[in-house]
Amino acid sequence: MSEIKTLSQSTGVLYVVATPIGNLADISQRALDVLSAVDLVAAEDTRRTGRLLAHFGISARLWSNHEHNEGQMIPRLLERLAKGEDVALVSDAGTPLISDPGYPVVQAARSAGYRVVPIPGANAAICALSAAGLPSDRFLFLGFPPRTERKRRDWLSGVVAEPGTLVFYESGNRVLATLIDLSMMLGGGRRTLIARELTKRFETFLVGTLESLPAMLREDSDQQKGEMVILVEGNRERADGDAEGDRVVRILARELPLKQAVVLAAEITGAKKNRLYQKALAGKDGGRQG
Repeated sequence: MSEIKTLSQSTGVLYVVATPIGNLADISQRALDVLSAVDLVAAEDTRRTGRLLAHFGISARLWSNHEHNEGQMIPRLLERLAKGEDVALVSDAGTPLISDPGYPVVQAARSAGYRVVPIPGANAAICALSAAGLPSDRFLFLGFPPRTERKRRDWLSGVVAEPGTLVFYESGNRVLATLIDLSMMLGGGRRTLIARELTKRFETFLVGTLESLPAMLREDSDQQKGEMVILVEGNRERADGDAEGDRVVRILARELPLKQAVVLAAEITGAKKNRLYQKALAGKDGGRQG
């Protein structure tokens, strides 16, 4: 493939390749080209990736690279890169490293000076957020919650005040318990969406609140199967407070130096000074650009 020949120098390139999360048609042509041309594919599950490659008629050498053996695999993969071989890193579905293995490999490759090239594609969190109808200008991706109730509630206590949309992954056998804990820690009235089996045949979106969704799941046991993305509205009181702080800064800055306007706006609205200042600076820069 011409891209690999162009990017590769005396050492190999590590390609971080996104694969479909369900519908195989979502794979990009660029991803197929890279997977066809690399010397080695480091896969979370070689059987699953092998079936994906076979579907597209790709024959590739597969090495297993998952959370339990990454430490042992890193020296071997770096050795291949040092020899000038190109390596593709893939997970079972979606974009590697996003609640999937791969971080230690990418970190090691970059630290050793090898080129790391992302091949973008499907990602369940972004896919769900794009169709959720919840604010997307600010969101916090949290991966999978802890499995035990106590740890999960402790973990959630750290995001109670977050004004951005919260994005979680969860499995069907724990979704009810997680929703109950979310309702207890964040408040049952928050708007919530559950995206299940994204891009697959039985893709569904359940819309409600943290308080109402458990009943919907209990009424239809099929909605408790498969992998899910849970999206929860952020803390609107905090978000509204931040918005009010931005508004007050803009008004005061007409007559006062920006730093003084920020200090006064923070005192009036309770918003964070650093956040108000950075937002105001960004606004000024944006205005100059265009």
